Amino acid sequence: MRHPHLLTPSLVAIAHGSRDPRAGATIAELLAVVRARASSHGLAGLEARGAFLGHAPPAPLQVLSALAGQDGGQRDVVVLPLLLTAAYHSGTDIPGLLAEATAGLPGLRIRYGEPLGPHPGLVRALERRLAEAGLDPGDDPGRTAIVLASAGSSHPAANAAIARIASGWQAARGWLAVRPAYASAASPTPAEAVADLLQGGARRVAVATYLLAPGLFADRIRETSLAAGAVAVSAPLGAADDVADVLLGRYQQAAAGGLGHGGAIGQRDSLRVSAR
Repeated sequence: MRHPHLLTPSLVAIAHGSRDPRAGATIAELLAVVRARASSHGLAGLEARGAFLGHAPPAPLQVLSALAGQDGGQRDVVVLPLLLTAAYHSGTDIPGLLAEATAGLPGLRIRYGEPLGPHPGLVRALERRLAEAGLDPGDDPGRTAIVLASAGSSHPAANAAIARIASGWQAARGWLAVRPAYASAASPTPAEAVADLLQGGARRVAVATYLLAPGLFADRIRETSLAAGAVAVSAPLGAADDVADVLLGRYQQAAAGGLGHGGAIGQRDSLRVSAR
């Protein structure tokens, strides 16, 4: 008989990784919030671990190997890409690692889920962060513009996803504009977007930082956006209840075999995932 705690698949959340220690600390804090809130989602005792694609330990295969070595026998694991858009890492890098893990760790049964974002819950988290930065969304929205600042990607679909979030957010809130911007790999930059919106007649421009954790990109977005005239720049999404709830929802979807990336990893064909 399987041990009772193994009836709930373990969660392994894989983040990009950063040399900035604040980033790893934020991921650890987020997973602590996930564990604390798991019981409210019917997941009491959920084991949640973090791993990083680069720049910081532990690596995904280290974490998966450690799980495979516990208790013996079959072990179920849900792997989630802790990323805010679906792109190369979620569609190629991580599935490749999971194929390697499946081949080398036959005791693991791995189910792969959706990236953290896009998700409506993260838009609510963005609004919370903007309010914390001093922006009242109800104060003259028709003359207020928002820059939705993400890391940026060489993958066009990932940048297009940011543009879709911006468009939907503008329509929902009635702001003058919500302009997508990218800290790297694409244009405009957040500073360019701020300057363009001010020149176009916006009374004020605030920047919503669509990053999970502090680091080089978050610092760059803040410094350059304020220099360009932004009235406020929100902090990254961080280790908050609303972000943890999105992660737990992604876990439940994957554990139940939901749509999207969710599926058991065991054959190479099952690793084909869409980066939409």
